[in-house]
Amino acid sequence: MQLATQFIALENVLVVRLEGELDHHSAAHLKMEWQEQMQKNNSKHVVLNLENLQFMDSSGLGVVLGRYKEVQQIGGEMVVCSISNAVKRLFDLSGLFKIVRLEENEAFALLTLGVAS
Repeated sequence: MQLATQFIALENVLVVRLEGELDHHSAAHLKMEWQEQMQKNNSKHVVLNLENLQFMDSSGLGVVLGRYKEVQQIGGEMVVCSISNAVKRLFDLSGLFKIVRLEENEAFALLTLGVAS
């Protein structure tokens, strides 16, 4: 299954919705597209909605971690929401939740960043 992406700019927050599978085949394209959207929309924060992401491998984690570091450099925050059990386990094992906050859903994640959805 391919990776489908959706980017939505709300005030200074970029909502990134991923659907399908994020692996080494799709990671490089996602990285470029995500960086372009951050710059184009002058986004400071990111809400990463993984509700429809069925699979992610280590290259996908690398993309997320890289964007996290970019967001941190501009004083922003990344919030992950609506994560499936399989992908959540990968985040847990990698230690990513020690630095990235997890919220139950997109609306609440946006609310915590001061944006009403």
